[in-house]
Amino acid sequence: MLQGKSVLITGAFGGIGKALALKFGENGAKVAMWDIFIDDEFNKKLTDKGIQFIASQVDITKKEDVQKSADEIIAQWGKIDILVNNAGITKDNLILRMTEEEWDKVMEINLKGAFICSRIIGKVMFPQKSGSIVNVASIIGQIGNIGQANYSASKGALISLTKTCAKEFARFGVRVNAVAPGYIITKMTEQLPEKIKTKMLEGIPLGRLGKPEDVSDLVVFLSSDKADYITGQVVRIDGGMVM
Repeated sequence: MLQGKSVLITGAFGGIGKALALKFGENGAKVAMWDIFIDDEFNKKLTDKGIQFIASQVDITKKEDVQKSADEIIAQWGKIDILVNNAGITKDNLILRMTEEEWDKVMEINLKGAFICSRIIGKVMFPQKSGSIVNVASIIGQIGNIGQANYSASKGALISLTKTCAKEFARFGVRVNAVAPGYIITKMTEQLPEKIKTKMLEGIPLGRLGKPEDVSDLVVFLSSDKADYITGQVVRIDGGMVM
């Protein structure tokens, strides 16, 4: 489905990031992975599967770092067809207790990082007259959540950024969409007490947490030519939590 395409994934060595890298690679794409750390064991897994990839340590909040690393991809592959802004962090606290540092760090990575990457990679895509950007937002950016003012604000703003980029980039043939996952199985959710897991499941009509693969399947579809008439949309993956 993606033969001959090259994809850049930020936050590539987290749970969803790895699922994205595997899914894109299995569908024939060359995969560039950016993160603040590199997982050599996962890289070996990609190599064993015959997936062509580049793995780089990149601070997406530094435009010089992003530009340099983007240039390295272009030097090797000649183009970037798809950008997935997946990098994100949480630093949870109640508003009255939240520090400015906690607020700033989440906004810097979740929002500013996506802005910098979209601007720099967008400029790569424009002369190609084609491209797809998918932002990994969250349903929390649409409904809010106690203790996550910084995270919900960053993801809500990312959704707004998605819509504006979609309008500005359309004339260059570049589509921009967002996915909004609900509760997805990660190392963090696996460590939660059973009482909290049960409470979470009570709010999900389908009765289970999402898998990273649920997210990667949708992102790959939105990135492909099968979705070439879809732009500016936010698609929820939440088992029916929000209707």
